[in-house]
Amino acid sequence: MLTSPQFLPPAAAALPPPLTVRGDLPIDQDITREQRLLIISQHQSWLTHGFHRYPAKFFPELPRWAIRKYSAEGETVLDPMAGSGTVNVESLLAARNSIAVDVDPFARLLARVKTTPLSVERLERGYAAIVETLDDFTKRGAAAREAAWAHVPSFPYRETWFEPFILEELGALRRAIGRVRRAVGGPDAQDYVDFFRICLSSIIRDVSNADNNCTRTVVRKRLNKRVVPGMALRLFARVAGVNMQRMGQFVALCPAGARVTIPPAGDARALPLEDASVDLAVTSPPYINAVDYPRTHQLEMYLLDLSPAGVALAEAKRAHIGTEVVRVADYRELHRYGLPELDAQVERLYAVDKRRAYIVHQYFVDMERNFREVKRVLRPGRHYVVVVGNNIIRGQEVPTHRFLMGVAERAGLETETYFASEVIRHYIKVPRKERINEDWVLVFRG
Repeated sequence: MLTSPQFLPPAAAALPPPLTVRGDLPIDQDITREQRLLIISQHQSWLTHGFHRYPAKFFPELPRWAIRKYSAEGETVLDPMAGSGTVNVESLLAARNSIAVDVDPFARLLARVKTTPLSVERLERGYAAIVETLDDFTKRGAAAREAAWAHVPSFPYRETWFEPFILEELGALRRAIGRVRRAVGGPDAQDYVDFFRICLSSIIRDVSNADNNCTRTVVRKRLNKRVVPGMALRLFARVAGVNMQRMGQFVALCPAGARVTIPPAGDARALPLEDASVDLAVTSPPYINAVDYPRTHQLEMYLLDLSPAGVALAEAKRAHIGTEVVRVADYRELHRYGLPELDAQVERLYAVDKRRAYIVHQYFVDMERNFREVKRVLRPGRHYVVVVGNNIIRGQEVPTHRFLMGVAERAGLETETYFASEVIRHYIKVPRKERINEDWVLVFRG
């Protein structure tokens, strides 16, 4: 029988204005419980952090603070919901080993590219091979455009998402990137191919007919989005040049010896790690029912061959914590978690929307599984830092951070401290009435 945890913080009262911090948060900064900070990020696009947009992404200063405060050089940092790999980039720069676990193949690819130091000279050789192939594409005219279709994958509603001339250019880019392996040579040639695949991925939304800024991949006719011939080729050239420069800067700052491990498959609820093998865990879990990551990146996954043919997108969504893809049979009955305040909120939601009530309930069930797994792999007495946003669902604010502290206690973690970090900008477009303007930083001890 599940029992109610003894600890759940009270709802926050009116709080004073936030403490403003520009850039790095000092590790010796005195932060009281429930204090509010406004961190002005200066590094959102610094080095490889700027390789690709990613919804609700960490700004680097928060994980940088946690890594430096709660771990030492040479130790191992885990992000069990790694997303775009921000924690792992910062761990590498701070001379820590790290592990990136994520259920999403796109996230794993992006994190690997962002954390793999590459030779700029070999990148330039690879890019020269791409340019040579694209020059041939532009000179051969209609014959080249027709041939490019052989390199365009088939996927649902392809001609809705993209103009025909853009599909031809994407096919030409895919063919050109395929020439990189031979140009750079060596056993690590795939790392260079993947670098240019991510460069291609980063322009996909811009050259599609979809809204550039919405986390859901949708075509909005009223936007009158302008997509013109040659756009994909020009954007790719610009992005590749900038990213090669960023990679050079990243390599110059990477200390020798630190490594990043990215398991080929993984789940935050069943970590592929040994007991007591990690010195620190830092993560930012998904929002409840807010960011549909497979749908956000569906076009990129199609063009990167990461979405297997015949596998429904809904099945990929179902594996994510916080997913909105649930079965009717799941929410026919009211579910209780065992935390009285959480159960009361789920019951209120159930009265107006049974499906979303179940989604909220299941989120905390999944997060408890994650907390138990992280406690298992953490060395005794070490920390788990969780940065989480609250949610507004059906007009009701769900105090996710407060509920998670109760969930953590049930999983055997102690809440050491917690504070608010006001959000300035996320790549996430949600209705204003559902927008949350702060994240909560929860520091647990194992």
